[in-house]
Amino acid sequence: MSKIKVLIVDDHVLMREGIHTLLDLVADFDVVGEASNGKEAVEKVRELHPDVVLMDLAMPVMTGHEATRRIRKEFPQVKILALTQHEGSEYVMPIIRLGAQGFVTKASGSPEIVSAIRAVHIGQSFLSSTAQTALIQEYQSETSDKGTMDPYELLTDREKEVLKLVVEGKTIQEIADTIFVSPKSILAYKTRLMKKLNVGNVVDLTKLAIRKQITTP
Repeated sequence: MSKIKVLIVDDHVLMREGIHTLLDLVADFDVVGEASNGKEAVEKVRELHPDVVLMDLAMPVMTGHEATRRIRKEFPQVKILALTQHEGSEYVMPIIRLGAQGFVTKASGSPEIVSAIRAVHIGQSFLSSTAQTALIQEYQSETSDKGTMDPYELLTDREKEVLKLVVEGKTIQEIADTIFVSPKSILAYKTRLMKKLNVGNVVDLTKLAIRKQITTP
């Protein structure tokens, strides 16, 4: 059985050495090289053709984010597993959007890192337990915020603009001419904002606008 070729990318020597030692103990892993920054990582991928790159994010010269973008563009078959000391959702999603297949933290245990490498190698996604928790907490927070938020605050700027023009008595065509979109688009905006505000007619829409001081009675 062929081994999984791994490239370790981290700007801290002790971290690279520690991970290297760990992975050397796994029979089906072959650490083919190390890199100390994103630029070097891209060069090493071209030279060594690893299966999986264990990628730190915050590094000098070139960040792990930029290195991931370049590697995924040039070598789409290479899998990227982000490895960072940060665990918040604000760190997880940006690197995933750039093409990383997995995310683990430096606080992850050895079994989790090994499992993550194996998972991304066969095309699966992998998030460490702490990353999963962070994403769930963010989702719950957003859901809670939306549940208590004033519906008006959920409108887009364009929807607010259409609302103001509607309650000022402008016709659909006049509104379309004012903001340079088609009448059909204005009807769609109007329908959407009324649904968001949970009102059924222009009278109720006007009452809400007066309460919000968007218009005067």
